[in-house]
Amino acid sequence: MKALVLAGGKGSRLRPLTYTSAKQLVPVANKPVLYYGLEAIRDAGIHSVGIVVGDTAHEIREAVGDGSRFGLDVTYIPQEAPLGLAHCVLIAREFLGDEPFVMYLGDNFLVDGIAGLVEAFRGSGNDAQILLTRVAEPQFYGVAELGPDGEIIGLEEKPEHPRSDLAIVGVYTFSPAVHEAVRAITPSARGELEITDAIKWLMDNGGRVRSHFVSGYWKDIGRLQDMLECNRIVLEAIEPNVRGTVDGFSEISGRVLIEPGALVENSVIRGPAVVGADSKISSSYIGPYTSIGARCVLENADVQYSIVLEDSAIRGVPGLTYSLIGRNVEVSRARGVPNTHQLMVGDHSRIQVRA
Repeated sequence: MKALVLAGGKGSRLRPLTYTSAKQLVPVANKPVLYYGLEAIRDAGIHSVGIVVGDTAHEIREAVGDGSRFGLDVTYIPQEAPLGLAHCVLIAREFLGDEPFVMYLGDNFLVDGIAGLVEAFRGSGNDAQILLTRVAEPQFYGVAELGPDGEIIGLEEKPEHPRSDLAIVGVYTFSPAVHEAVRAITPSARGELEITDAIKWLMDNGGRVRSHFVSGYWKDIGRLQDMLECNRIVLEAIEPNVRGTVDGFSEISGRVLIEPGALVENSVIRGPAVVGADSKISSSYIGPYTSIGARCVLENADVQYSIVLEDSAIRGVPGLTYSLIGRNVEVSRARGVPNTHQLMVGDHSRIQVRA
């Protein structure tokens, strides 16, 4: 069995961060989201992986390499434009051959992995098996309707009046029958080959399509609040370990991971939290559910429930919360006139300041 990982796409909901970075490489607890997916594929017993890449291909290749660090054998499959999930299957035909495969959207986050889905699919005789989870607002997702035996009897994309609360998670398993389906369908109104149309084609042409439910936690990390929530979930399970240097004037409590080379001086860190390698925390407070990336500097700062990416600095700024700070960013207190804000902000940013 093989795996097809989709790591293209623009990541428009995480702009401006994704103008300069692949959304699949935004870190959760200081590890790129894509890595969690690759590890889940490996842990399900799959080792041959094709990664579909687009505009951020160089960055994905640099981060993943040949896959050996994950115990995988990786092949890269360029996609000239984001032409739909079914188009990814179409262009991966040579790599996939006649083997069954799992298709994994690289910006999905599953705490308990996909071993259960893969095990249920193997030997089932199904042509497609769709991963589902119950959600509070199904109108924002692809939605599945089930028959009495768990078979898929209907699929809708972001319906105004959903027929169920079962959202389609971005992980699918397919038999080779799907190759005929993706060749048979035509582009949707938005000009893409939709995987839901391919699955419907299988259903209409005698294919066996079944469901499988998520065990544990799932998120599509398309928005800031999703990233922060995933970060919280992972940090709650980290093992505390101080591998850097903490001076005698600092206080560390709860689940706190401090990576090698990090220095904590005259500061308080309340876990769960992680401080990346070679970072310096001085006279600062790091509150729960915070990830500080590698080589960051915090001086006289107060940060909690946030993600700070590598090589960034926060100086003299209190009360920073529910924030995602990109790479090589400097956040500092404005000098001069009291009670003013001085900002240089990119397109599609969102900033909240106390009046």
